[in-house]
Amino acid sequence: MKRVFIGTSGYSYDDWNINFYPPELDKKEQLRYYSRFFDTVEINFTYYTLPYPHIFKKMSEKVGQDFIFSVKAHSSVTHTRDLKIEGIKQFIISLQPFIEKNRMGSVLLQFPWAFKFSKENLKYLNRLREDFGELELSVEFRNISWLRKETIEYLKDLNIGFCNVDEPGLKGLLPPTSIITSDTGYIRFHGRNEISWWRPKYSYQRYDYLYSREELTEWVPRIKKVAEGTKKTCIYFNNHYRAQAVRSAKILQELIDNSDISTSQN
Repeated sequence: MKRVFIGTSGYSYDDWNINFYPPELDKKEQLRYYSRFFDTVEINFTYYTLPYPHIFKKMSEKVGQDFIFSVKAHSSVTHTRDLKIEGIKQFIISLQPFIEKNRMGSVLLQFPWAFKFSKENLKYLNRLREDFGELELSVEFRNISWLRKETIEYLKDLNIGFCNVDEPGLKGLLPPTSIITSDTGYIRFHGRNEISWWRPKYSYQRYDYLYSREELTEWVPRIKKVAEGTKKTCIYFNNHYRAQAVRSAKILQELIDNSDISTSQN
């Protein structure tokens, strides 16, 4: 099985029809086309709506054998935090087409900046671990209060992966890290658009950023550390505006291919 997977956060954006997908390509064939270039994708529509199994079954049929999917948890799990256990069970059932075909990367729990370190919130993570059973989980914190030894040890005990991030160097956000807390490594690139991060006029402006080769080269040693300490590492680019995520991911692919990072398990 492959060890390092690189892709984008989402794959179906209107502005990608000009900047990535051929104009004549049917929208139903976008994933098949996308999988010619990448071996993983992070599904993010699940943040807005709970999916049904048949949707993921069709998606699974459009990609190659080594392709994997990571799936973002619904907003009611991470933001309003009011989803009942029945909803979580429905979510888990919807993932079965990926699980059965060994295409499952990880479920991403992306919490907002307002979700700060506290004993109460640690208990909430514990509850999610129980509710999601044996499913692979990775957690992304936006608030720097979580960057402490207690968090790392707690996640290890729960077998929840820590999501390392690249984002603007603003006060209160997390810096680049190479933290490992489970067998799955997880890294997300959000771009470094400091001006539009907190109060963008339009949501896409937050992720309007194209990484340079030099900026991504800085990440190669961190990726190597994460990859060598995990069974698989999932890397996703969220700077999706005008398909800048695609261009950034291709640059990182090249850097990884030319490095001494092992991308396959023995």
